[in-house]
Amino acid sequence: MFHQVIAVIPAAGSGTRMGSARPKQFMDLCGKPMLAVTLERFQRCNLVGGIVLVVSEQDITYCTNEIIKRYGLTKVTAVVAGGERRQESVRNGIEAVSNSSTWTLIHDGARPLVTSELLERVIKASWIHRAVIPGIPLKDTLKEVDSRGRVVKTVERTALWMIQTPQIFKSEDIREAHQKASEEGWEGVIDDAFLVEKIGIPVDVIEGEDTNIKITTMKDLDIARSFLSASSEQYNVSVRDL
Repeated sequence: MFHQVIAVIPAAGSGTRMGSARPKQFMDLCGKPMLAVTLERFQRCNLVGGIVLVVSEQDITYCTNEIIKRYGLTKVTAVVAGGERRQESVRNGIEAVSNSSTWTLIHDGARPLVTSELLERVIKASWIHRAVIPGIPLKDTLKEVDSRGRVVKTVERTALWMIQTPQIFKSEDIREAHQKASEEGWEGVIDDAFLVEKIGIPVDVIEGEDTNIKITTMKDLDIARSFLSASSEQYNVSVRDL
């Protein structure tokens, strides 16, 4: 059954909020490019049969030589060019997924702290549910505020979750959702589950992980380095590399 799961990893962003001339997915994370750390998680997961990597067109050669070949990422079956927005990049990745794949797993390249346990739980949940996404229940008080900074109301948080990736869908469903989005002009969507919801497919949420953060700032990168350094599982990074 594992060979029917293909992971699409969008990593074509410029990372301008990092304040660096180098895209964030290539920045150092405990001795390796962040993207290599992310991909290694999927490489080691026995339930993932292949990986489609989506990067900027100008980064394809670099990723092929300096990440995929250098770190032995043999499950990467295709490296495709992304678009200007995440939605277009994911669509390009989905189009490269084989029609024989039953499930498509989508994960942000900038979430390198995803664990093997979460990957397996998401994939196994898809054997029961049609679409599965991980999330974390809100813990803090949530308030709606107007343009002047004044509180309008306090929002009930018990039914609110912060959603993460990896997200898994029937391949035919996610293809249809992205095709419909393209035809109908649903642009600027940053959550793939939203597109699946819009075509009427139920999406189930399972518990995610607090450490499964998306790295968007230098502070996030420092947090990721701390987590990895403190973890007993070092993503194949030896003590000499730290």
